[in-house]
Amino acid sequence: MLKFTAKLCPGESEKSLLALCEKKLGAPVKYFRILKKSLDARDKREIRWVYSVECDERPQREQIPEYRQIEGTMPKVCIAGAGPAGLFCALRLLKHGIRPVVLERGRCVEERVACVEKFLKEGTFDPASNVQFGEGGAGTFSDGKLNTQTNSVYHQDVLRTFVAFGAPAEIEYLGKPHIGTDKLRAVIAAMRQSILDNGGEVRFSARLTDIGLRDGRLNAVYVNGVREEADALVLAIGHSARDTFEMLLGRGVRMEQKEFAAGVRVEHLQEEIGSAQYGAAYRLLPPADYKLVSHAADRAVFTFCMCPGGVVIPAASEEGGVVTNGMSNFARDGVNANSALVVQVKREDFASTHPLAGVEFQRKMERAAFLAGGGAYRAPVQRVGDFLAGENSTAFGSVLPTYGRGTNFAPVESYLPVPLSLALRLALPDMERRLKGFSSPDALLTGVESRTSSPVRILRGGNFEADGIAGLYPCGEGCGYAGGIMSAAADGIRIAEAIAGKY
Repeated sequence: MLKFTAKLCPGESEKSLLALCEKKLGAPVKYFRILKKSLDARDKREIRWVYSVECDERPQREQIPEYRQIEGTMPKVCIAGAGPAGLFCALRLLKHGIRPVVLERGRCVEERVACVEKFLKEGTFDPASNVQFGEGGAGTFSDGKLNTQTNSVYHQDVLRTFVAFGAPAEIEYLGKPHIGTDKLRAVIAAMRQSILDNGGEVRFSARLTDIGLRDGRLNAVYVNGVREEADALVLAIGHSARDTFEMLLGRGVRMEQKEFAAGVRVEHLQEEIGSAQYGAAYRLLPPADYKLVSHAADRAVFTFCMCPGGVVIPAASEEGGVVTNGMSNFARDGVNANSALVVQVKREDFASTHPLAGVEFQRKMERAAFLAGGGAYRAPVQRVGDFLAGENSTAFGSVLPTYGRGTNFAPVESYLPVPLSLALRLALPDMERRLKGFSSPDALLTGVESRTSSPVRILRGGNFEADGIAGLYPCGEGCGYAGGIMSAAADGIRIAEAIAGKY
């Protein structure tokens, strides 16, 4: 087996890698695989794709994973939530012979897409099936971004599993992999079918309404108010399950406040971002992204969940609130680029020691954004130039909003607390020094971006069970142990391994 690194110019065909492999091997290539592909754009005059590849003159045999059959009494394991944490937990449990019951408060992905489209067109909001709730979790309506800053032995497992269920094979080697919301939906449906085919159960419109405890151990779950016995419950509930947080707190489940970030969605013309990042070569390269951090204020300001060629979408989970998020298809071929531009929210901002004070902090901003947008889930929007000058916007420039429910001109200060809006005002010119055009006067700020991560952490011990409650497993982003699709999926696998080890 031969491994080496190679570089290609923008626009140069990857077929030339095969010729290079045969030259280095001195024999015809029977096995070829790209291990990693990343873009080196440090010098705009000499941008190159960098590949790590392996090849051999012999074909390689693939190992096909098998599902085990468990002997004896099978434990009843319920999973609350069919986002990445819940789905990957279910798939891994099946490999250990444990057949889980997945409980999803929202609808299947096909029906969920229809609900979201109806909301965009008519404003008919469904609290149970929306951008936050439903099969696939909040990440279903996103860029399907799979890069992460966390380290886990399960990351490669996650990527392989996505590919096995229909995701593009390139996600296994790209430096910044993404699936795109359009392709991700089919992948999620295929995962559900595999769970069903291998003996698991998936229920929709099945909300976890209570839990049963006896002598410090979980013994039941209540689904839509109906009691069912259970040996274990995985809480893969997502960062917006506010009613579930309240129920768990009432049952004595220990949790604490968790800091998060909040701000706006910033939109630019994708063409201008590409030119700023890559220069004249941008037309030969995929749509450019960026990642910026500023410490010009007394708290960090950073970009998050950047969506090249994407749109800003309404992402509320409660009536009377406006929430924004970003979404891109696999092709990332939209006119605008958008990203969360968010400010660190500190515990002292909550003005309360209650474990759910962060939830109320989010809710207050979302309701203020609803009012600033003029109702009907329209979003408040302001041009960057007007925001920096302290003036109200009255007309759009070169950048037009992509938010699907419509917008209303309103100042950022009308929904963001002063410390957050002040930090944004200081950070924008600072970020301009790192990315030309970032604080362009025509760029748009659309609010509010409040669901960057969970405002709560449900405490768990070394065995991954909730603090003081056996059989209850806090998991994924909603419980404070992940921050995106990759890390949530990895945590789901981690919990499945813990449960399998116990039984």
